Amino acid sequence: MRARTSIRTALMCGAAAIIASPVWAQDNDTVIELDPIFLGKSKREVQTDIAESETVIGQEEMNDRQASTIAELVDSVPGVTLINGASPQGSGINIRGFGANPTYGSDQKVLIQIDGASVGSEELYRIGTQLYTDPELYKEVTVLRGMGGSYEYGSGAIGGTILLETKDASDFTNGELGFRFRETLQYNSNGDGFTSSSILAWQPTEDFEVLGNYTYRNQGLQTDGSGAIIGNSDFSLPSAALKLRKFFGDAKEHRFELSLSDTNSEALDVPYDSFGTTTDSFGNVDRFTHTQTGVLTYGYNPADNDLIDLSVVLSYANQEIEQSYVAGSSSLEGTPSFPFLLPLVEADHQYETTKLTVKNASTFATGNVTHNMRYGAEFSQRDRLDASSAPGGTDERLALFLVDEMDFGNGLILTPGVRYEDQHIGGSGTYYDNSALMGGISAYYGFQSGWGVFGSAGYTENMPIIDDLGTAAYMTQPEKGRNFELGFSFDNASVFSESDQLGFKVTGYKTDVWDVTSYSHTVGTTSYPVTEINTRGLEIEGRYAHASGAYVDLNANIQRGTFRAPTAPAGDQNGDWRGIPADQLRLTLGKRWGETIDLSWEIVADANMSRSTSPTPSQVVNNVRATFRPQSGVLEGAEVRVGLENVFDELYTPHLATRPAPGRTLKLSLAKTF
Repeated sequence: MRARTSIRTALMCGAAAIIASPVWAQDNDTVIELDPIFLGKSKREVQTDIAESETVIGQEEMNDRQASTIAELVDSVPGVTLINGASPQGSGINIRGFGANPTYGSDQKVLIQIDGASVGSEELYRIGTQLYTDPELYKEVTVLRGMGGSYEYGSGAIGGTILLETKDASDFTNGELGFRFRETLQYNSNGDGFTSSSILAWQPTEDFEVLGNYTYRNQGLQTDGSGAIIGNSDFSLPSAALKLRKFFGDAKEHRFELSLSDTNSEALDVPYDSFGTTTDSFGNVDRFTHTQTGVLTYGYNPADNDLIDLSVVLSYANQEIEQSYVAGSSSLEGTPSFPFLLPLVEADHQYETTKLTVKNASTFATGNVTHNMRYGAEFSQRDRLDASSAPGGTDERLALFLVDEMDFGNGLILTPGVRYEDQHIGGSGTYYDNSALMGGISAYYGFQSGWGVFGSAGYTENMPIIDDLGTAAYMTQPEKGRNFELGFSFDNASVFSESDQLGFKVTGYKTDVWDVTSYSHTVGTTSYPVTEINTRGLEIEGRYAHASGAYVDLNANIQRGTFRAPTAPAGDQNGDWRGIPADQLRLTLGKRWGETIDLSWEIVADANMSRSTSPTPSQVVNNVRATFRPQSGVLEGAEVRVGLENVFDELYTPHLATRPAPGRTLKLSLAKTF
């Protein structure tokens, strides 16, 4: 996973540490104690010194949000919208108008990786994204919006990329030998949800560590703001993870790492349509979902050679979905239509993705330009089980990529990236070959005053998928997309007072997609292919923190989009793109008292969305959160968190969602590391 530190922030922190330390006179006889400098912090850093639209959600914010699903972790990022999200079934993630939609849980335009393993399914009808995993397994989530920064991870990231990083034993042992045990208990009032997460971290030597994690999450049926039951909202989700890391060599330059995770979900007598809340003509099913990922990594990073930082990553992701129809649950049972419906609702699915990635990072200089170059090769194979409702097959790809971050030393950073991908896809004796060259460039220029300007341009192709094997014309027609971004940022201390810090980033973007094969436009009862989508938007991220502990976080997104369906009847060939979310403003006001108490009030305001065949009214939702970390006494080291979401019990359905949002929900968690 990429890591980048703000030079300006590092210098300020370093200066603060020096000033806060004792200052020694030259004769070592006099010590002058200076008061420590505390600039304060907000919930989330804003990546003001890069051109990419990147948001990093760290462990502290993840803990404070007390999310029940991965989707709930990322919905606070501007440009990210959930299709439902309070439960893993029937939920999906939409980024800048692409990704999940109320019909399919994925359109292959949002990449999701866990420790480098590519996860997520193809287009399963009415079954959501199948991102069945627990937030407690992870310590960091990085969201890349748009194509910028995606070329080393995959192709077709028109909406964006989500990178999840699992926890390490050293996160709890802090490098000290021995055992550490962390237990987290959480309760949700809406649906009587209960979660237990148990983590055992063991570091027997300085160069070897082991982590085991077992999390059990259970939730009953939730209610909306009116008190009505939200059907199909209950779930149980047991998850387990194992992670080992071993360093070798005199300077620990060699590293081996193994990461395994396993999640099961059982849903009995539930609507086949996981986006819905009640039984419809599809009837009910018993559905069992099993998700596994495994990642084996070898790393070589010699301290005396800046040209070598090698990683070899072998990953495997497997998901199995078993479904059986519940007799008598469909209104169509006994009619001529039912024999055609039954194969759909009883279809079993399995996806297996094996990937080998060899990547190296080199740091070197050419004249006054410093290069941080990342380059490598990737081979992947995805196998899909043949099902009565969807074709099976194999998708093999070979990719070469290179990203070069060039720092000119005068505030200018240019980052070109390129990816070449070759595909061999097919099944039942019929195969197709495709290849594409993709790439882009971003530029950032930072001024000494703290201001920065940036821009980027990118092009990518979304390769044909196994699900489209039944349509030969689609199998040689990759979807193509380009993206342009322009913006400015600011990050500096002592803006309004001598002990504060302000940072913000404003990004305007334009995305065009053509040769589209993923969508159709329905007029009456007839569907017509959508061939072109054009979107544009504005995203704002901001934070303010004061040494008093007061802080403000702000995120906003405004987006518009249109589509073109040239074969539709006149007057219906163009319109507003249905994947566009409602305009949103998210404001958090908070106050910290050292490391002991953190109180915050979050306001989420969605504008009226009338540019849709399913319009939604405006709504304002309030959430309050409190974190208490006793620094002494019997509770020293414990972490108590209380959250009250949808404080005023608003009844609303977010735009793009198919279910009402949960009503007032009290969340309480207790965690301690022993």
